[in-house]
Amino acid sequence: MIARHPFGFALVAGGISATGFAPLNLWPLTIAMLALWIAILLQAQSRRTAFLSGWLFGLGHFVVGLNWIAKAFTFQAAMPEWLGYVAVLLLSLYLALFPALAALGGWWIGRGRPLVLTVALAGMWIVTEWLRSWLFSGFIWNPLGAVALPLGRIADLSMFIGSYGLSALLFAGAGGLWLLCRKDWRAGLPLILLFAALALWPRPDAGLIPADQPLITVVQPNIGQQDKWQAGYEDQNLTKLAQLTLRTDDRPRLIFWPEAAIPDYLESGYPARYYYGRPPEFVRRQLASLMKPGDMLVLGALKLEFDEAGERAIGARNSVFAMDARRNLLGRYDKSHLVPYGEYLPMRPLLSAIGLSRLAPGDFDFWPGPGARSLDLGPFGKVGLQVCYEIIFSGQVVDRSNRPDFIFNPSNDAWFGSWGPPQHLAQARLRAIEEGLPVIRSTPTGISAVIDANGTVRASVPMAQAGRIDSRLPQAKAAPLFARHGNILPLGLALILLLSAIAIRLRAR
Repeated sequence: MIARHPFGFALVAGGISATGFAPLNLWPLTIAMLALWIAILLQAQSRRTAFLSGWLFGLGHFVVGLNWIAKAFTFQAAMPEWLGYVAVLLLSLYLALFPALAALGGWWIGRGRPLVLTVALAGMWIVTEWLRSWLFSGFIWNPLGAVALPLGRIADLSMFIGSYGLSALLFAGAGGLWLLCRKDWRAGLPLILLFAALALWPRPDAGLIPADQPLITVVQPNIGQQDKWQAGYEDQNLTKLAQLTLRTDDRPRLIFWPEAAIPDYLESGYPARYYYGRPPEFVRRQLASLMKPGDMLVLGALKLEFDEAGERAIGARNSVFAMDARRNLLGRYDKSHLVPYGEYLPMRPLLSAIGLSRLAPGDFDFWPGPGARSLDLGPFGKVGLQVCYEIIFSGQVVDRSNRPDFIFNPSNDAWFGSWGPPQHLAQARLRAIEEGLPVIRSTPTGISAVIDANGTVRASVPMAQAGRIDSRLPQAKAAPLFARHGNILPLGLALILLLSAIAIRLRAR
């Protein structure tokens, strides 16, 4: 039956494979569908058939896994809601090219040999995921390795081979399953035993956070996207944040607020008309009133960029500011990896002429910052900053020359639907394991979380609920191998797999 309808089976298999990602976490289905895809590619008779089978697998995989993107369009009154579903399809048509290339390379090396195809496909998938992370600005949401998070010690190996390298282990399980279905015990049993041993090996107990670690508070105000930028809601939204921030004890703590937590500008020096009657001194005084001596607040806010005369705003930065209880700004980070069509509109003159606009509100585009950096927060240590979806880019989230003690990932997941936030959290957990650093997430509507350096969620606030997390900051680990060398490690693994596949094929001859 597969031989008669390979393309239909590839499309369906790709769609079902995406159910292994959060929030469903049906990882056995992902393994089974990868095994089915291997079977489809084994029967492909030409490069064209292999490429199309890979492309259709990828199309189903991304349409299902990225369905949450359609939700974002419901918050943009200038564009119809149905355009969101078109956007998901168009993006998936492009992203499917990467599995297509992996399929073509794996098929060409494998030449009908199951073990060779499995090993080659694993190597090619690593390469194409790495390409997807940077080509045309990159969009590496839902790397296949995220499926491995519930699987015992498999995800822990990302500290050595990165999240892209984890896909090789998933292909080992899928290839072993297919080989056992063919009763090829000699080739299939070692693969399935390796996969099972790692998947069933329990993770160690997280243990207690040492009592001498700094105190932190993570705030989730449950402010929906429809209310975030609504005129007249500024005081109401600030009240929600304030009520969740106030405390009674006097122990110094580090407070985290979400991305773009307030609409006000914190920096002085802008023309007065841009402050809308709320000068930065007044805003900083309001924020400082929520803190006690020794406290610090890290929050998302916007920064404006002006023309040479300093009179007209021509751009904005999606920034994170650190501020102490004496109203001093201690530093700023500007988001570097911006979202195309979300924070800026590519080919603006052409696309704006046909009625398209970016999804985030505002009259001009955001400008990118210089990249990952660390801010020194004194007694609270050094914080690495990654705003919203920047956290998904494996190997790009930390300034290696100035390694932080933890990462803060303020985000606004309010327009990510029901699937986007848990997928975002899963990818933040992978970064914690890779870098050996705790990750703190604060979002307006969830999921806010404290993640330790092993990728374990120590505390969280569920979606669509207001709440706060009071915790101690988890400890950082010594920099693991991936934190020191980055994506050269999974790419090296890919090279070993591809050379091994070629060697196995030549030996079989």
